[in-house]
Amino acid sequence: MLKIKSLPDYFGLPVLWLSFLLLVVGCKNEDKTAEEVAKIPIELSISRFDREFANANPQDLPELKSKYPYLFPAQFPDSIWEAKLTDTIQIELSEEVHNAFGDFKTEEEDLESLFRHVKYYFPEVKPPAVVTVTSDVRYDQRVILTDTLLLLGLDNYLGPDHHFYRGIQKYLAAGLDKRYLTSDVASAIAKKVVNYPKNRSFLSRMIYYGKELYIKDKLLPNASNGQKMGYSEEEITWAQDNEEQIWRYFVERELLYSTDAKLDRRFLDPAPFSKFQLELDSESPGKLGRYMGWQIVRAFMDKNEVNLQQMLALSADEIFKKSNYKPRK
Repeated sequence: MLKIKSLPDYFGLPVLWLSFLLLVVGCKNEDKTAEEVAKIPIELSISRFDREFANANPQDLPELKSKYPYLFPAQFPDSIWEAKLTDTIQIELSEEVHNAFGDFKTEEEDLESLFRHVKYYFPEVKPPAVVTVTSDVRYDQRVILTDTLLLLGLDNYLGPDHHFYRGIQKYLAAGLDKRYLTSDVASAIAKKVVNYPKNRSFLSRMIYYGKELYIKDKLLPNASNGQKMGYSEEEITWAQDNEEQIWRYFVERELLYSTDAKLDRRFLDPAPFSKFQLELDSESPGKLGRYMGWQIVRAFMDKNEVNLQQMLALSADEIFKKSNYKPRK
């Protein structure tokens, strides 16, 4: 009697080979992109104003004001800057930044890599002049990006337990670490190229943030998912392990097309935790709506032959419908 092999045995080998082939093709594409990016010439100007000011004396102020006029508002007299030169808090702040960053060489290499990737994916964007400053711990303005200038407040990256951050809520202080610096710059760049949705649905805003995070996938290929999200490794693991439950919650409560503005505070805005109004709230990280939007955009890009710019132009609805998103279990 002729015996037919069971379907799993019969089809197992071809399926494995197909999976392997797709993996190899994907790796080759990534390698090719990396090679092309590495060839892109980049001249990134980085000025250490924080060190220049720390080492200055009152006689140096005219030269500094001429070199960095945008850092010396005209309404402030020189006496303000002279006082800062000898202010003990300012001196300690500068010393702590120097201890944390040293010659800034590692960060310079990371920024050069970032802007090579920016040039590859967004050739019309010109690298800005980078200027490092101390900002009196204005953590909500730690990265300021214009068309021609990038200001980096290095005193906002001294580590979450630094004594300068004692009055800051822990979930905000957690992001004040230099491991997130380049990711924060990538976020500022992404905001320049992703249009905020006119559609007020929760899904539209989820995918808006998902687009930003997918841009980080491209601009920061060596960064961890946690760094891209601004999460600790424990927080990104929690999000990955609970992806199916999060998605079920959103779907069962019909939140995707809701226009309730409170959903931003519950699931999109920076917060100590996401607000499911369940016992698990205290275990969860904030911004889980952004994480879910990211997974939808990733699923869409895996299943559709479109480039980055084409995806960015698409509506949230089209991305969602063509993503066939299924949460990891």
